[in-house]
Amino acid sequence: MSVSVIRRIASPKKAVTAVALVAASAGIAMTAAPAHAATSSASSAQAIAHKMIPDAAQYKAFSNIVSHESGWNVKATNSSSGAYGLVQALPASKMASAGSDWKTNPATQIKWGLDYMNSRYGSPVAAWNFWQSHGWY
Repeated sequence: MSVSVIRRIASPKKAVTAVALVAASAGIAMTAAPAHAATSSASSAQAIAHKMIPDAAQYKAFSNIVSHESGWNVKATNSSSGAYGLVQALPASKMASAGSDWKTNPATQIKWGLDYMNSRYGSPVAAWNFWQSHGWY
């Protein structure tokens, strides 16, 4: 199959299929992304938070804040302030107190965020109440 034929394929699904066929005919194995890549996805971070915050009301409040702050993106960065991560820590390096893998590990960021919310506001629910009144926490 020529490259020009592959370029003319409009559907991404067809293009992936065509690339897989070309790779297979050339004897190249195609594999899925490594399992650790999935740990930074929003649903994976939410599942981790759910395990770390078993109380439904506290989880919901935490989730509301994280949804507004980062959209559950572990690598979310505020270009104007430099705030970083799920909970938009400022400065971002504060999260190192929860673990050296703070830049990429949702569990580390969640741990730091929970500690911050509990120490500053008393709980994620109280932090969410503050967030609703002020648009930040």
